[in-house]
Order: sequence, then C-alpha cells, then structure tokens
Amino acid sequence: MKLATYVVGGRESFGVLTDRGIIDCPSLDPKGPQGLLAALQAGPEAIRRIGALVSGKAGRPGQFREPGEGTLKVAPLESVKLLAPIPAPPKIVALAGNYVKHIKELNKGRGLSDRPQRDTTPRPFLKPATTVAGHGAEIPWPPYSRQIDYEIELGIVMGAPARGVSPDQAKDRIAGYTIVNDVSARSCTFAQGRAKRPWDEFYDWLAGKWADGFCPMGPWLVTADEVGDPRRLGLELTVNGQVRQKASTAEMIFDVYEIVSFLSQIMTLTPGDVIATGTPSGVAMATGNFLQAGDAITCRIERIGELTNRLGSPPAAFYAPCEGQAPNNGH
Repeated sequence: MKLATYVVGGRESFGVLTDRGIIDCPSLDPKGPQGLLAALQAGPEAIRRIGALVSGKAGRPGQFREPGEGTLKVAPLESVKLLAPIPAPPKIVALAGNYVKHIKELNKGRGLSDRPQRDTTPRPFLKPATTVAGHGAEIPWPPYSRQIDYEIELGIVMGAPARGVSPDQAKDRIAGYTIVNDVSARSCTFAQGRAKRPWDEFYDWLAGKWADGFCPMGPWLVTADEVGDPRRLGLELTVNGQVRQKASTAEMIFDVYEIVSFLSQIMTLTPGDVIATGTPSGVAMATGNFLQAGDAITCRIERIGELTNRLGSPPAAFYAPCEGQAPNNGH
C-alpha cells in the first residue's frame, strides 16, 4: 500500500493511494486511527486492517463498492495537498557517510578502511521534527548559510518498537519506506569572526542539518511488502531536470536491516520514527554546484515514487552574531 498524509478542504487526514485517488481512512473506519502516525503506533494489525478494508471495498481497479461501515471518500490525488507521511516523527535519525563513493568525493577516502562493512560502524545523527516538509513544499533558505546542498536518501519508517534487535529481527519492525532529501547548509555565517575551538567544524556541519524545512520527505509511505527488497533500489536526484545523483541502495555500506539493528542497540526505535540511510555521491559540496533560489530538486526512488521541492529565496541579511549582526527576517 501507499499511505499518504494530506490536507483536503482544510482538513488533515490520511489515506491509501489507489489508481482512482486517495481513499480516506478515517472515513472508511471512523473508529480507527485518525492519522498515519496513530495507525503505526496502534501496531501492525492496524495497518493490516486498513489494507483489508480497502481491498474489501474495492472491486476491479478503479471501481468501489458501497462500504459496510463509514462513508467511502475517494479524493483525486491532484485535489489534495500532500504533507510528509509522518509530519512530526517521534525521531528522525540520519546516517553520515553510508556510501563509499560519497565518502571519497568529500575527503578523498581519508580514514576509509578497505573493509568498511567489517571494521567500521554507522555514524548516526538526529534531525529535529521542524526540518520536515512535504512534497511540493518550498524549502526556506536559512539565515545562516550561503551554500545549500541536496542529498537523496532512502527513508525507513518504523512500524514496531525495536530495542536490541538483530538484522533479521529488524525486518519485522519496519512499516515501510519513503524518500528523504537531507538538505544541508554547507557554510555557516555565524562562524565569521569566531575564535577557533576544537570540534567547531563538526558542530557547524551538524548545525547545517537542522534548518526548518531541511528534511523534505514523501510523497507517501510505501509498505514494506510492496517495496520488496530495499537493498536493490535505484535512486536519482535531479536539479531543474539535470541529474546530479544516480546510484543504487545496493551500494550502501550498511543496509537497512543492519542500520535498524545498530541503532536499536543505542536507542529504542518506536513506530513512526524515520531513518534516513545516507546519500550517494554527487552532492554539491563535492562539485561546488550549490543550489540556487528557485531550483527544483526532484528525488526519485524505484518502487516508491518522486519527491519534488523548490529552494526559496535567500534572506535579506545573514546571521553573523560575532560581527554584531542578528537580522530579523520574520521567521
């Protein structure tokens, strides 16, 4: 199933995408979960019930019988505003450096072992929920960076709690997958005039991941059974139609099941958590071809779909506190 969160008629809801449109789940099952996060938190059985209800109301493709309970509402996809599948995930965990070619393009392979799958571990970091944006949303240009980058990533959406699980056990904890664009600020204007300190470079890199709207995801969640093997999916990112990134999830150092297993040793993963699994080579930080205002960034992942967003205009003034500049750009 493709499960989407959307706004229609000023009301936020969620539903199942079919060839005819989106079947509104709360209308189909008024006593059931009223949002996709709530459905995931209710457990895998709640998602299975949604699938059973949808298939029970559907005849041949494009045809629907009258429902036995609730009022069946089908909205054409073009009539709704898509939000991120989980607009406010409990956690967003992302991985740095999970593709060998991406590591090499940024630091020429310094510190990269000959057997990264055997003698290294994933490098996770967190992104706040305020970074989330949906398909079609404009990405705000933050007031603290002049260089904005893109990063296509496969997103894992958790469907059951995971604590200390093995890679094999991780498979049953995953609800499905989505597309994530881990937008990144590659320069920090607040570093201007600042005294040098250890670790500043790391913290500047981390701050570059945290701006509002810097985690577009969507356009929907595709359940794990429909995606099949997530370790063989093609990825492509274009900017204004020009291909910038093209790879396969087969190139990951750590696959999705290994990632979930590793993270579950560090923290409890809960339903609705989103894990961005790292980006392949081709980022602007390596090429110097950073995003410009108005650029359309389109991320495509096989068997999931297409996520498109545009970068907004730069602020009238940038934030440089050590130089006495703290502009108010109305954010």
